[in-house]
Amino acid sequence: MKILISNTSNLAIYEQIIRQVKDAVIAKELREEEMLPSIRSLAKDLQISVITTKRAYEELEKEGLIYSVAGKGFYVAKQNTNMLREKKIQVLEEELGKLVSEWKKAGLSKADMADYIEVLFEEL
Repeated sequence: MKILISNTSNLAIYEQIIRQVKDAVIAKELREEEMLPSIRSLAKDLQISVITTKRAYEELEKEGLIYSVAGKGFYVAKQNTNMLREKKIQVLEEELGKLVSEWKKAGLSKADMADYIEVLFEEL
């Protein structure tokens, strides 16, 4: 799993970590029972505070996405990936709604938007 931190993101660093771990679970890049990097190791790799990494792991643990084993580390918990996927879709629908609204305000058509989406899908 590769976590990338953006200094220009509106999200706090710990929230970026949480989002990327969730996305990795949904995409099956992280499997059940897979060990995550230690808090210190991840902090060092990302060049961030141990406290920030600890906060992200604590939030993920509260949500039941990961669990800790004393003296061993953090592991990916067994997930209902369908539920995680549904939550992700809800967030994306809200974001898409905002984009469509802005698209309309700019005087662009549904066909224009479809064309742009087609190009982006091919590029990404």
